[in-house]
Amino acid sequence: MGSVFWSVLHICEGFRKRRLDVICRLDDHNVPEREKRQHRALNSSSRSSPERAADRLFRRSLARLHDPSMQFAGPKMAASMQLRMAKSALSVSLQGVECLLNPARLAASSLMVPVRTKKRYFIPPSANPKYVTPEQQQKHARAAGIVVPYERSLRPMNISCTAGIFDPYIPPEGDARVSSLSKEGLKQKMEQLKQSAASQLAIRKIKDHNPDFSTKTFAEIAQNIFIEAHNNLTNFNKDKLHSLVTERCYPEMVRGNRYKTIRWSFVESLQPPRVVQVRCTDMMNKGNLYGQVTVRMHTRQTLAIYDRFGRLMYGGEQIPKDVLEYVVLERHLVNPYSPWRLHGKIVPSWAPPKDAVTKTVMIPGPSLEHSQEYEEIGIPQATPTQQTL
Repeated sequence: MGSVFWSVLHICEGFRKRRLDVICRLDDHNVPEREKRQHRALNSSSRSSPERAADRLFRRSLARLHDPSMQFAGPKMAASMQLRMAKSALSVSLQGVECLLNPARLAASSLMVPVRTKKRYFIPPSANPKYVTPEQQQKHARAAGIVVPYERSLRPMNISCTAGIFDPYIPPEGDARVSSLSKEGLKQKMEQLKQSAASQLAIRKIKDHNPDFSTKTFAEIAQNIFIEAHNNLTNFNKDKLHSLVTERCYPEMVRGNRYKTIRWSFVESLQPPRVVQVRCTDMMNKGNLYGQVTVRMHTRQTLAIYDRFGRLMYGGEQIPKDVLEYVVLERHLVNPYSPWRLHGKIVPSWAPPKDAVTKTVMIPGPSLEHSQEYEEIGIPQATPTQQTL
């Protein structure tokens, strides 16, 4: 029985992995009690519950063996006590071994990671909110100590084009109607010579960045850009249209064209296009230059606009009209890859008014019940009328 007891004690000692010198130091009566308590607290905090139980049993058995009263006890009593101590030590050691041999510890550990699979772009409002208006919400946030930072609304800026037409060209009154040999025609020629001085300075600045620029060939290039831009407008080719018109001209061309069908065609040029004015200015700093060229075009075109019902609203495909236009083209001179694009159109004050737009108006019918039909009422059907604006 004594051999079994000592083998169990050795198992407990190996399970605890403690050194023998530490045990002897704890059992030495010369060591101060305060240092013993500190050492025991340090060991107990760094060990598991089975190790601490085995440690307590081991110290208790050593204390009883060193007790002089146990040396003179009967052999039967000592044998039974040693058997109980061996059984309890063995059960404690088997508990520690059982937790190590548990198959759950050998399996791969699973980790739950929350994953956001769907982002809600719309959060529905609460049923009965206490604070409805933004002023009430802001007042409640201030009372709760929440400081909402001020958001400055910054306006986006586009430097690829200017925001308008600087120094717009003023067309002479009666242009394309007055003969150049008459008195009014000679006055117009004199005004053009006066304005050509400022245009020559601008042409020199443009040639510094684009040496191939010439007013004689540029008029034909501008007319081709004008025709191609309007063809892409009728076909609703937005990508190509952005490369032919500036960001300032694009919304003016496409505004109001939704649910409409546009038919436009270029018939002929009544007079060759010519450059009437060239201007060059800077923006933000002196090196950021923009060039604007005004081209006079006297052409013959056809235009027809249909609404979403297929009814003609304006013009006609078989009716060509003579059109006199002053088209402004712009380029960002500092950017070597920037092309010439349509930037706007100058409408003279003496230009004739446009034709009225014909709109289709729906005539409201009588209110019907759920069991009635429109044909049963017997109201004669009126022909649809057109309203001109």
